[in-house]
Amino acid sequence: MLTPLKEFATDIRIQQMEEFKARGFGHVGGSLSITDCLAALYGGIMRIDPKNPNWEDRDRLVVSKGHSGPALYAALALKGYFPLETLKTLNQNGTTLPSHCDRNLTPGVDMTTGSLGQGASTACGMALGLKLSGKDSRVYLILGDGECQEGQVWEMALFAAQHKLGNFIAFLDYNKRQLDGYVTDICDLEDPAAKFESFNWYVKRIKGDDPDKIYETILETQKNQKDRPAMIVLDTVKGGGVKQIEDTTLNHHLNMTTELADEIIKQLIKQKEG
Repeated sequence: MLTPLKEFATDIRIQQMEEFKARGFGHVGGSLSITDCLAALYGGIMRIDPKNPNWEDRDRLVVSKGHSGPALYAALALKGYFPLETLKTLNQNGTTLPSHCDRNLTPGVDMTTGSLGQGASTACGMALGLKLSGKDSRVYLILGDGECQEGQVWEMALFAAQHKLGNFIAFLDYNKRQLDGYVTDICDLEDPAAKFESFNWYVKRIKGDDPDKIYETILETQKNQKDRPAMIVLDTVKGGGVKQIEDTTLNHHLNMTTELADEIIKQLIKQKEG
């Protein structure tokens, strides 16, 4: 039997496959690798109200690697922000679910992202604004490892520590691959946990394929980070949770046939049934 959070993560993966099947292609690899993190956040960590997406006292999430929008959309639909059927309009004319996250189109999306690195700065700004206004809301940020080659990310790291943003938790989707190859071959991050520690962040590094462990680590981080921003480095696999995608080397953006999507959905349903 799957735990409730693992079942939620499986449901998010199933709904992503429905999205990609309807569109025929998409950013599959990096969407799947953040699924367990999303399951933890929307499975009980974040203070949200799907009936009132703009509630002022909500927690915020910025998916800076905005091409992973399909994973976020699946989580939002499952939480009731909009009907599941809407997922089948992914990246089609007139949709409210574009290829990259857009706060002006999609209920529940807190920041428009896609230009890599910029989501880091906007999330940091949100956290500062909430702190200055005296609100106890938190801001969560998901970064890609290839994205961390952008200088803007490190400017944000300096700024967040300087302003003692203890209401700010970032996650690094450390799946080791980016658009056109392996991170180590393009611009190696070496040890990202050590880098953020050197910027005076509270840092944890864990496997990123277990939503229950991620959930527990977030609670521990909230308790211990005090007035420091926090980074949770998630060791993930690009395409995580779907072997056919994991085994595809260049899986950043893939074609998705109906046959392959249906095969994956059947596998995922079987996992749920035990």
